[in-house]
Parts: sequence; structure tokens; C-alpha cells
Amino acid sequence: MPKKYQPIAIPLLAVVSGLLLGAIVMLIFGYDPVWGYEELFYSAFGSVKSIGEIFRAMAPLIFTALGFAVASRAGFFNVGLSGQALVGWVFAAWFALENPDMSRPLLILATVVIAMVAGGIAGAIPGVLRAYLGTSEVIVTIMMNYILLYLSNYIIRDVFAEDLMKNTDSSVNVSANASYQTEWLRALTDNSRMNIGIFFAVIAVIVIWFLLTKTTLGFEIRSVGLNPTASDYAGMSAKRTIILSMIISGALAGLGGGIQGLGTFQNVYIQGGSLDIGFDGMAVALLASNSPLGIPFAAFLFGVLSIGAPGMVRAQIPPELINVVTASIIFFIGVKFIFEQVLKPRKKAKGVK
Repeated sequence: MPKKYQPIAIPLLAVVSGLLLGAIVMLIFGYDPVWGYEELFYSAFGSVKSIGEIFRAMAPLIFTALGFAVASRAGFFNVGLSGQALVGWVFAAWFALENPDMSRPLLILATVVIAMVAGGIAGAIPGVLRAYLGTSEVIVTIMMNYILLYLSNYIIRDVFAEDLMKNTDSSVNVSANASYQTEWLRALTDNSRMNIGIFFAVIAVIVIWFLLTKTTLGFEIRSVGLNPTASDYAGMSAKRTIILSMIISGALAGLGGGIQGLGTFQNVYIQGGSLDIGFDGMAVALLASNSPLGIPFAAFLFGVLSIGAPGMVRAQIPPELINVVTASIIFFIGVKFIFEQVLKPRKKAKGVK
């Protein structure tokens, strides 16, 4: 197969292989995979509302995946997307709760900016530590997930004003002016939670694609990711680029968290662990090979799996098995060199036409 088709063929093969492996696991445990997948896809596409929920689930995943992709292009493995998304959610919701009567366009814009700033600051910390002290970004970002989780829980429980709280663990809902849900989208999708976050996500995909492929900063990010020493020798500042890429990565994750909070839940509450959208966003980016234009398609697949998973209960299959399918897809992406070998164009032997 020509090399130019491999970026599309390899993820498709990984998805098919993951679905097949999931079917094999179902058979081993005595379940009917055909019935299971039939119910999964029927649950995902069987109604206008469920389709709206797929797009609702896609938006935060696109943002966290874009954040991971930007950091990866700079050679930085950002495992802190969950914490960065959470602080974006908390601070955007806090501002929305404190200013319920602000005009809707201004309040939406303010929450977007605040979520990005909060996430960007959270992303800058491991970026600075990596750039100037050479610390491992994996360890720092993993530890920061816990720091930001407990800090956010403390802010919600002990810093929020009492009149903002519904109970000790959850705030009241934000005002209609701050909600990312709209009446026309609810009417269009039979009262699903689809919201304007999906439109923000589409804009972000275009912006990040343009940034990485058409700008000087994008070239520097890719160069530093390939060889920071050579980039420094060529006159680029590897330290500056690492920090900037992590700020952008964290800002994208922060906005993803803001959309999850103000678009899906419309409030903020104590979290028992890291946000799923952080680690799922990493999986989406890996499936898309860190391509901004491929991320929406990978996010759509993950949205289908998450919305369709409850339907497997009708087939008497534990919905947790959908995690096996997801993990299998990521596994096959991780060993994509196998597919590369299979798809590698074969040279014709001499004398053979």
C-alpha cells in the first residue's frame, strides 16, 4: 500500500482489530458479540437524542486530544490533561456562578477565556520544570493531577460562598446565560445535552491544524519535538517552545473541562478521581496519530462507544466490556508497526515484471 494512505489505513485496521478482539473476549466469556455490537450501535444511533449525546461527548474529548497532540508534537508527554481540564471547569463555573446576570455573549466569552487561562497556568508549571530543570514531565503531570484534584475539591467545599452551594459537595446550577446548552439544539436533538461546545471544538481543530502546519511556531514545535538540541543550534529556543506548547496544551484541556462542566452538567461538584475526559482524550489523540484533522473522527468513535455501551446490557453483556474494546483499539495503535510491516509496499524481485 502506498505510504500516503497508511495514516488512514492503520487507525482503521486498529479499530477493526480492536472490535474483533472484543468479540473474541465476549465469546470466551459466553456472550454473543453480534447481539452485543448490534445493541451497542442501536443504542448509539437509534434516536436523535442519542446522536446528540454523541456530539455532546465528542466536544471535550476533541479539546483534550488536541492538547495532548500539541504537547506530543513538542516531544512532551502530557499526562496531566485531567487536572488541567478540572481546573478549567472549576474556575469557569465559579466565575459563572458569581456573575449570573452578566449578558450571555459576554459571560460565555469570559468562561471560555477563564477556562483556558486556568488550564494554561496548570500546563505551564510542568513545562517550566521540564525546560529549566529537566524534570520528567510524566511524573510531574501525573502528580499534578492529584494536586489539582484536591485543590479543586478544597475550593469547591471551603472557598465557594454558601449561597453558591446546593449541598456540601455540589454547587447550584449556573444561570441560563452561562449554560452552553441552547434551546434550539435541545429542540433539534430531542432534549439531548448537545451544546455549543461542539462548534468551539470544530473551530479549535481548524486553528490547531493551521498553527501546527502553517505557522513559524508550529514549525518550531515540530522541530523541538524531533530534536531540541538541533533546534537550539538552528537558533530556536527549545525552552520557550516547550513552555509555549504546554501552555497551549493546558489551555485546550482547560476549555475541554469548561465545556464538560457548563455544557454537560451545568454546575461543579466534588470529584472522587481524575476526569475521564483527560485519559480518554489521550486515547483519542493516539488513535488519530496526533493529527488535528483526524481527532474529530477518533472522538466520534469514542463518543459512539460511550453512548452505546449501556445498550449492551440489553444483550446481557456487562458494559465494562466496552472498555476492553477501547483498550484493544489503543493496543493495536501502540503496535502499529505490525500494520506498517503488513502494508509496506513490496519490492519486486529482479527479472519479475
